[in-house]
Amino acid sequence: MRCYILSAPGSIDGLQLVERPDPAPGPRQVLVRVRATSLNYRDLITVEGKYARAAPKPDLIPLSDGAGEIVAIGPGVSRLKVGDRVAGCFMQKWIGGAIDEAAQASAMGGAIDGMLTELAVLEEDGAVLLPAGLSFEEGATLPCAAVTAWNALVEIGQLKPGDTVLVQGSGGVSIFALQFAKLFGARVIATSSSPAKAERLKKMGADAVIDYKATPDWDREALRLTDGRGADLIVEVGGAGTLPRSFLAARLGGRIAVIGLLTGPSQIDPMPILRRNLRVQGLYVGSKQMFESMNRAIAANTLEPVIDKVFRFAEAKDAYRHLKSQGHFGKIVIAHS
Repeated sequence: MRCYILSAPGSIDGLQLVERPDPAPGPRQVLVRVRATSLNYRDLITVEGKYARAAPKPDLIPLSDGAGEIVAIGPGVSRLKVGDRVAGCFMQKWIGGAIDEAAQASAMGGAIDGMLTELAVLEEDGAVLLPAGLSFEEGATLPCAAVTAWNALVEIGQLKPGDTVLVQGSGGVSIFALQFAKLFGARVIATSSSPAKAERLKKMGADAVIDYKATPDWDREALRLTDGRGADLIVEVGGAGTLPRSFLAARLGGRIAVIGLLTGPSQIDPMPILRRNLRVQGLYVGSKQMFESMNRAIAANTLEPVIDKVFRFAEAKDAYRHLKSQGHFGKIVIAHS
């Protein structure tokens, strides 16, 4: 099989396309012919050697997110069969309940090999059936960004109809959060610095879009748009550079789901958390059970993932460069065949 490996972390050019023997599934495992993968910000900082959570394994096969069809099953597999269309779970050993060290150590494209390959071995309990009607390219967008957004809104946020959700930017997590929030009948305020992207966000259902460059005090604008109350839930992807304003944009007793660190490190004053009685929760993607619940909602509502651009397998490095340019809207996908 052909696969990409990260031979030298530090830059996108550290990715190499190599030939390896075809793998075989072991007990309670399935072999998947990968048809598509998608990229997340984590994938970029992993190849650039900037991922602080853990150093990647040597000669890592990157990318957590992929979809394909099962071509072989190992002994003891009963839930899945050859021919099933599946996506791999971000963490192969997080089935449900609270995250633990064992689950964290099974994160694809980091702790263990990922999906930027023609054939991948997954745990039987580390694969979920794709929602009916989704292509492999659409299914490949789900394991990280979509599950993260679902965890933020449904598991942590306990979203209700009529709630106000604030999402930041137009990356994969934020777009899925917008789509899921509208499914639940919530009001959505988005932030963007691009007029073109702002118009697309509005067409997708955003009730208001704040230009955070034209309005640096976007927290005050969020308060104005909510008649001084603030957002019930903020999907925080910026990290230290945006978190202080998220504290002020949330309502008293509001919830902030902290997902990303796009703006880099800085010191955070915790006093607004106390004064405003906020619940600030970090999260790391989600479990298989969350993935399956989300897929039922996607199928029931015929939700379509937003794909910015599809690259060929041979163009994987170009896909990474497109992600690095930050010009995308939604997910960047690599078609393997």
